[in-house]
Amino acid sequence: MTKFLIIRFSSIGDVVQCMNVIDDIVHRFPDAEIHWIAREEMTPLLRADGRVHAWGFDRESGLRGLLRVARRLKAERFDYLYDAHSNIRSGILKAVLLSPLEELLHRAPRHVTRHKERWKRFLLFRLGVNLFDKPFRGVDSYRKPLREWGITRFDGPRAGWHFPPDFSARLDGHVRENTITLVPSANWEMKRWPVARWQELVRLLPSRRFLLLAGPADAFCEEIRAVDPGRVTNLAGKTSLLESCYMIKISRLVISADTGLLHVADLFDVPCLALMGPTAFGFPAGPRATVIEADLPCRPCTKDGRGRCKRARSCMEEITPGMVADRARSLAPVD
Repeated sequence: MTKFLIIRFSSIGDVVQCMNVIDDIVHRFPDAEIHWIAREEMTPLLRADGRVHAWGFDRESGLRGLLRVARRLKAERFDYLYDAHSNIRSGILKAVLLSPLEELLHRAPRHVTRHKERWKRFLLFRLGVNLFDKPFRGVDSYRKPLREWGITRFDGPRAGWHFPPDFSARLDGHVRENTITLVPSANWEMKRWPVARWQELVRLLPSRRFLLLAGPADAFCEEIRAVDPGRVTNLAGKTSLLESCYMIKISRLVISADTGLLHVADLFDVPCLALMGPTAFGFPAGPRATVIEADLPCRPCTKDGRGRCKRARSCMEEITPGMVADRARSLAPVD
């Protein structure tokens, strides 16, 4: 048995993009036992893949809690350690798991780190000089460090996630042949397509039904549903994270900005339209993902959507409902 530890605490999109490496690892090491430490709220995603032993970390426990987890992880005696987060917390974990003496005696796990290339980020976001791959696909950046261990991209069939058996009975009825799943929210305002654009998209596709997935704080989803309550189902705040992932998995087409559920669609190879705006690192990588974006010289201008647009009209506003409706018709035709 070959034991791996992956460190990636958050966020949903990053954890999901990093989960692509699981198939890569298992293909190269069929006897792999994969452990993963993440924030507690991320563990349902990880446990959905039955090959992952998920360790939850509660941020409220602070340094003391992190050290407790580190000591428990050290007892597992890993062969390989992949720091896919590269932050202060992952550095503390590595300080415990990779003691200098064990390194000297070659008893410490082999380890690699996904570096964030901060100098390139400084050039991009401070000086407007983009030296990153165009487009930058997070999935590829998570795979790159593993080449050192002879682990390369695996393009065969995925083992898939295992959802609770009651999900199908409770949730399948929301998705019909002509249903399009919309993910209209995002953590930061700059990444969001304006509500009026989502409303117009519903009007432009009168033969389609729509399913809205969002969080409990996204009250604006009710404004989208109000355009045509008979065709739009609003599940904002009514599904857990894992239930939302299941809804994405059974969807015919997903339309989303750069947010976590977009990357779930990409992971499951579900056709998706990615409405890409100011962010630099959220481009999907799968063959069934289509990117819609505005060709503006100021893009990208932010890592994750924080900040304020310096233009009169943002790059998200430059994406028109007509553009999205046309792509949706071609990707998910109905009789």
